[in-house]
Amino acid sequence: MSVVWVNYDAFKKRLNQRLTTNVKKNSIKAVTRSASVVQETAVKSITGGNKSGVTRTLYNPRRTHTSSAQGEAPASDTGFLVSNINTKVKTFGSSVIGQVRSEAPYSKALEFGTTKIMARPFLQPALQKNKRKIKTIFKSQGLIK
Repeated sequence: MSVVWVNYDAFKKRLNQRLTTNVKKNSIKAVTRSASVVQETAVKSITGGNKSGVTRTLYNPRRTHTSSAQGEAPASDTGFLVSNINTKVKTFGSSVIGQVRSEAPYSKALEFGTTKIMARPFLQPALQKNKRKIKTIFKSQGLIK
């Protein structure tokens, strides 16, 4: 049997100090960690798992590629899309803004679709999938209850 002793007053004092003296630092940490989690999930959705679209032979270089079906995350072929997903955290006064962006020129068409191709979203689903984890990150930094 183990006993955990917690000095509530000391804990409360440390927590209050953390909240009042390190708000910006903790906010930057939480936003940076959250953006990284979303980025990792987006990359895994593209590179992992079997895709259920059309399989065809591509050339230059010659390879077999199975595309993703409508609604699935895009299938990785050359790795260009994955290598262009990045995070950026900015501070403006007391605000901290985190972004997960894909710089590949065709990212917008994949995420939202066009008149010719149906959407194959990868960023929005990654954010939705990590809502709980992001909330936990912010709680661990003492920014929300």
